[in-house]
Amino acid sequence: MSDYKINTNCVHGGYTAKNGEARNFPIVQSTTFRYATSEAMAKLFDLEASGYFYTRLQNPTNDVTAAKIAALEGGTAAMLTSSGQAASLFSIFNICGAGDHVISSSTIYGGTYNLFAVTMKRMGIDFTFVDPDCTPEELEAAFKPNTKAVFGESIANPALVVFDIEKFAKAAHSHGVPLIVDNTFATPINFRPIEWGADIVIHSTTKYMDGHAMTVGGVIVDSGKFDWTKYPDKYPGLTTPDESYHGIVYTERFGLEGAYITKAVAQLMRDLGAQVAPMNAFLLNMGLETLHLRMPRHCENALALAKFLKGHKNVEWVNYPGLEGDKYYDLAKKLMPNGTCGVITFGVKGGRKAAEKFMAGLKLASIATHVADAKTCVLHPASATHRQMNDEELAAAGVSPDLIRFSVGIEDKDDIIADVKQALESI
Repeated sequence: MSDYKINTNCVHGGYTAKNGEARNFPIVQSTTFRYATSEAMAKLFDLEASGYFYTRLQNPTNDVTAAKIAALEGGTAAMLTSSGQAASLFSIFNICGAGDHVISSSTIYGGTYNLFAVTMKRMGIDFTFVDPDCTPEELEAAFKPNTKAVFGESIANPALVVFDIEKFAKAAHSHGVPLIVDNTFATPINFRPIEWGADIVIHSTTKYMDGHAMTVGGVIVDSGKFDWTKYPDKYPGLTTPDESYHGIVYTERFGLEGAYITKAVAQLMRDLGAQVAPMNAFLLNMGLETLHLRMPRHCENALALAKFLKGHKNVEWVNYPGLEGDKYYDLAKKLMPNGTCGVITFGVKGGRKAAEKFMAGLKLASIATHVADAKTCVLHPASATHRQMNDEELAAAGVSPDLIRFSVGIEDKDDIIADVKQALESI
C-alpha cells in the first residue's frame, strides 16, 4: 500500500481482499487457532514461523488494523494495545529497565505524566521532565549516561504546545537514543513524526483514530530507522540473546524493520497481556476509514470557534495552534500546514467558578472525560485528567486552574458556536 496516498490508505491500508473473500476484513473472534501437529505450533513458539496460536499475542483482525496504521504513519511495523496508556508503557519499557533514564517533555497528558513520574519510577526507571520550549543547551543538560529515550507529544494534551520535533530529534540522535512521539492529537493526517525525525510513534487510538468514542485502544509504530545494533550495550534486549526465546537475537532475526515490535509482542504482550480485543480492532479499522474526512472538519470547526472566543468579552485567553497570533502558530504552520487538531483551550473570566458555570450551561457539548471524537465535549483538566498534579506540576504541564479543554466535534460549526455563546452569556 506504500504507493497509495494517505487518504486511500485510510480506506484500503493493511488488507486487500482476494477473489471471493470478505471485502471488509472480518472479526476473528477466537482466542486460539488449530494446528495439525505439535511441531507446527512449536515453530510459532520459537518465532521460527509466522502465524497465530493465541490472541493475547497476535490476532488477524488486530494485525490488519495495525498494518493500516503503520502505512498511515510511514512505519515498518506496528502493534495494537488495549489502551493508549499501555502503548506509552510498552514504548518505554521495551527498551528501558531498572536503572535507566528517560527525558520527557513536561507538557504531556496527565495520565502519561503519572505513569512516568509515579508508576514507572517504582519500576526503577527515572524520568527528567523538561520544558518543551527549552533551549538546545538546556535540553543537552538533561541527558545522562544512562538515558535511553526521549519522549514528547506532537500536540500536547491539553496545553496544545506544538512539539519542536527537530530540536528534540537532533538531541536524541546525538546521544544515540530514539525519539518517541505521541501523535494522538495531530494524527498522521496532519503530521507524520517519522518524516521529521521520530523513531517510534504512539497513539491513543481511543481518540481521533476511532473517532466515535466506542473503543479504548493504543498503537505503537516503529519507523524501522533507528539502528539498535550501533549501541549493543545500551539496548541489550534487542541486540543480545533472549533466553526466554531460546537465545534469539531480535535485530539479527527480524532486522531493524521488525526487531522492536517483535520484541514488544513476544515479551511484553506475552507477559503483561495488554492486548486489544478483535472486536475493538475491527471498530477501530472502520473509524480509520473516515479519518481523512473527519480531521479537516474538526480543524475547520475548531478554528472558527477559536476566532469567536478570541473576541468574546467573557473570555480571558485562547490557545489554539491554528489561530494566527498563537504562540505556536508559526511552528504549527511549518510542521502541520494542513491543520493541527480539533481541541481548543481557553479561560473564562472569573476563574474556576465561572468555568464551572459556563460548562454547566452548555447544551450541545457534553462534559465528558474524553477528547477528540465526533461529538463536541468539554472538560476542566485541573479537576479531572490532571487532578493528581500539584500546582507546581500543573504549571509545568501548562494547565492553569481556569483552563477549559474544548474538543470541537464535527457538528455544524454554527451550532457549536451558538451553544458556546449562550453558555458564555449565562456567567
